[in-house]
Amino acid sequence: MDTSEVIKKIRKIEITTRDLVSELFSGEYHSLFKGQGLEFSEVRAYQEGDSFRQIDWNVSARMGHPYIKKFAETRELNVFFLVDQSASTLFGTRNYLKSELITEITAVLSFSALSNNDKVGLLLFTDEIEKYVPPRKGRKSALRILRDILYFVPSGEGTDISNAVQYIYRLLKKKSIIFVISDFFSTGYEDSLKILAKKHDVIALRIIDKAESQLPKAGIMHFRDPESGDLISINTGNKQIRHKYEELFLKQQEQIRDGFTRMKVDLVTLHTDEPYVPSLMKFFKMRLRIRKQR
Repeated sequence: MDTSEVIKKIRKIEITTRDLVSELFSGEYHSLFKGQGLEFSEVRAYQEGDSFRQIDWNVSARMGHPYIKKFAETRELNVFFLVDQSASTLFGTRNYLKSELITEITAVLSFSALSNNDKVGLLLFTDEIEKYVPPRKGRKSALRILRDILYFVPSGEGTDISNAVQYIYRLLKKKSIIFVISDFFSTGYEDSLKILAKKHDVIALRIIDKAESQLPKAGIMHFRDPESGDLISINTGNKQIRHKYEELFLKQQEQIRDGFTRMKVDLVTLHTDEPYVPSLMKFFKMRLRIRKQR
């Protein structure tokens, strides 16, 4: 893809996602996530109902009656994207390649963050660390992220989520919102992701194509693993084989969901043949309800 094609595609994505940004967040973006921390707001006289834990004893002693110290949550956020660029994301049999869906979702979320004056950063990974873009503000930052995802040619083909998670854990000092966007065709990342989630607000977006969950009834088919290169032939005309494949896939999904529950990481599964906005809206509204209850 040459430079002019990349620019055209970035512009198309920007136009396509503009309305989705408003639809998805509807002005409630900041309500979904906690800020970086607390900063001093004011000292005022104690009022009935205030917590005694907020009493500023030094000021109270000087003034002769109770005063409390108020803090406000800082609003600026760091939003960071860990984006899978492995060969398996180049697969797709429905509306999108997985890589195309990943790009559009990243665009929607990054434009939403930047419209609220937050910083946005990016890490592209395969089985290697491919590219790191530190968090920055401004529309140019979002456009650079899109350009990097579209234009960048990774050197690796496999997937090593653990390596990417450990890398970003060492780099990001401030608490951040981290979206890990991948098909999660990887193993051994559970411990690293669990540790990352203790420091940051981590959300996993898993991208799946329908052909990965069901075998078509099409006789003998030859499949090549895009990451390992391994070849396998399957008689998809055999009903028992198709049924067994679906059973194994559903079992894998259950294991993945249980794993993320144990890691205390939110997981959203998105499909290339389904609109992703309703799923994201449902998830964020759920987060908003949970936060209001706390």
